[in-house]
Amino acid sequence: MKWLKRLVLLFAVVVAALAIVPFFVSLDDYRPRIERLLAEKLKEPVKLKNLRLAGLPLPHVIIDGIEIGKADVKVGRIAVTPDLLSLLTDTKIIRSVDITGLVLTQRGLDRIPLWIKTDPKAKPAAFTVRVQTVRLDDALLQLQKASFGPFDARVAIAADGAPERADITARDGKFKVTIKPAGEKFNIDVQAKGWQLPVGPSIVFDELLVKGVATMKEARFGDVKAKLYGGTVAGRSSLAWQDGWQLTGDYTVNDLELRDLVPLFSPETRLTGRLNAKPVFSAKAARPEQIGNAMKLDTPFNIRNGVLHGIDIQKAATSLFTKDSSGQTRFDTLSGHFAMDRGTQRITSLKVASGSLAADGNVTIAPNKALSGRINAQVKAGTVASATVPLNVSGSLDSPYLLPTGASMTGAAVGTTILGPGVGTSVGATIGNWAGSLFGKDDKKK
Repeated sequence: MKWLKRLVLLFAVVVAALAIVPFFVSLDDYRPRIERLLAEKLKEPVKLKNLRLAGLPLPHVIIDGIEIGKADVKVGRIAVTPDLLSLLTDTKIIRSVDITGLVLTQRGLDRIPLWIKTDPKAKPAAFTVRVQTVRLDDALLQLQKASFGPFDARVAIAADGAPERADITARDGKFKVTIKPAGEKFNIDVQAKGWQLPVGPSIVFDELLVKGVATMKEARFGDVKAKLYGGTVAGRSSLAWQDGWQLTGDYTVNDLELRDLVPLFSPETRLTGRLNAKPVFSAKAARPEQIGNAMKLDTPFNIRNGVLHGIDIQKAATSLFTKDSSGQTRFDTLSGHFAMDRGTQRITSLKVASGSLAADGNVTIAPNKALSGRINAQVKAGTVASATVPLNVSGSLDSPYLLPTGASMTGAAVGTTILGPGVGTSVGATIGNWAGSLFGKDDKKK
């Protein structure tokens, strides 16, 4: 048993030495030189707050308070753990690089390709360095208009320097990405639950599953499935960035409740109901943040059992002399075709059906949210036959108006006088519009 006691004693001495050595060995004298070398390489000022050696659990170097550029990149701490025996060979092996508290800004992200670019005129290094594992903890990506994180990441690296696997996980556990190499490509698997989109509209996904393949030039997501706002979305999309940024996609939308979703895209619009649609979209822009303004989208749509707030089509058709931007239109179905091209939105083949009301028409929404178009409203009143009243659309999304055409106004005045308000107004408006069209004096259809 003496050998066991000696072994335990030896182990205790080694542990004590590893714990005490950092108090006597300081690396901080090398800090200015390292800052200067890094600044020359990156062409940016580099600051290191502290540089020291630690002995446990394995000997490693700790760098505290790293800052690159004008706070473009900040790191709380980096711990580098080498394979000590490999330091005596031509291939220096780094067991792990642990990065804690990384904050990467948009400018820093844009400059990474320049920082890692190799100099073809540089002399070959006297030795090679191979890193086995990179770990990120509590990292944050700060874009111009959004942020992603905090998140953790784990990257395993093969002997030839190529990544074997990368896992990125949000610290709240709501989002996870796994990336695995497959030849010249990378397989991407995304899983999310209760996760909010960090860029663009603040859409919340109850569940999101994405499978795709990426290269250094593009990413294709051939299988996208999501559950959100009581419905489902499924489809595919692709993003390329070799010559500018190009985004394309097509999806099938089933049974989405619009009450909380619509305000994320258009705060001025209040619309409820269940949406079915098949959007096809594309965009091409010089920079990723310009994609939204360059978006082209085209889709048929059908909304069931909803309410359009801020406008009362039936009231507008039976009370033509009142300019009103209040009220609401309840409908059983609201369908049509929606197209958007660089900010201009057009709704064509619009049809609204609900009890005594039926309407059809076309509406255009300008980039400044101004409205224009024509809606033909049919209102049933008891046993009286349906009367069609043409209404011009004007105003804006936050204050829409439905106003009659000139001929409709004249006919409505006569009808109201003879038959009274409501039925007389709408019947008279219909006759007036027919007469105006017959003699060519009606307003031009918008």
